[in-house]
Amino acid sequence: MKKWITLIVLMVTASIIAACGNEQTGSEESKKITIGATTGPYADMVTKAIKPGLEEKGYTVEVKEFSDYIQPNNALAEGDLDANLFQHKVYMENFAKEHGLELSEVIVVPTAPMGIYSNQFSSFDEIEDGSSIAIPNDPTNAARAFLILQDAQLITLDPDADPLTVSEKDVQDNVKNLVFEPIEAAQLPRAVESVDLAAVPGNFALAAKMDLLDALQLENMPDQYRNRVVMNTEDLDSQLAKDIKEVVESGGFEQIIDEEFQGFGKPEWMN
Repeated sequence: MKKWITLIVLMVTASIIAACGNEQTGSEESKKITIGATTGPYADMVTKAIKPGLEEKGYTVEVKEFSDYIQPNNALAEGDLDANLFQHKVYMENFAKEHGLELSEVIVVPTAPMGIYSNQFSSFDEIEDGSSIAIPNDPTNAARAFLILQDAQLITLDPDADPLTVSEKDVQDNVKNLVFEPIEAAQLPRAVESVDLAAVPGNFALAAKMDLLDALQLENMPDQYRNRVVMNTEDLDSQLAKDIKEVVESGGFEQIIDEEFQGFGKPEWMN
């Protein structure tokens, strides 16, 4: 009888140890995460400014780079990513609606702004009457271009127009009689060579090795157009979401942004 009791005790003890071991393994696995980002400044931001802070919290972080704007959200929804960084709010909401996904932002990050660039003029005062300006041919980015031109006092927009959807038809006063030439956003960096002015989104400017600080004027970007860390909505209250937010809100994160991402516009919460 004593032998049976001893055997049972040993078996129970072994089960408890095994269970503890499994819990530990599960905990370690939960600390292994993958964050997706588009190749370029946002993959760099994850690598240089977010990953180190998460590693200090015990995470093992893999950064997966993408060359398009479709795969990062699909990979997130399929569970291949724990979070991604590449998109602004308008894009996130439209993509989620069109594809039946539940996506939510964790926190908004500094973002490369659109700028007005020129090889012909060094200031707005030099702009000649009837000058041509290339603008994005998609409605969202075109609206941003018109808002920059209004901030530069080159045009006046209908005050009743929606700032997120303004277009050429909303231009009430065109001080320099600018000629608008809509083209594909990705082609705008090249357009700087062939037109008088070009409104170039920040991501395409950086991809073309342009210096954001060379712009005649940078966008006063609304937070809707700033990029954000995004997760599946069901994970929004997770410890990982809280840790990412804490890292991005840290002084160390802002210091890296100031040193290595000059010209990036900071979100409202940082100001």
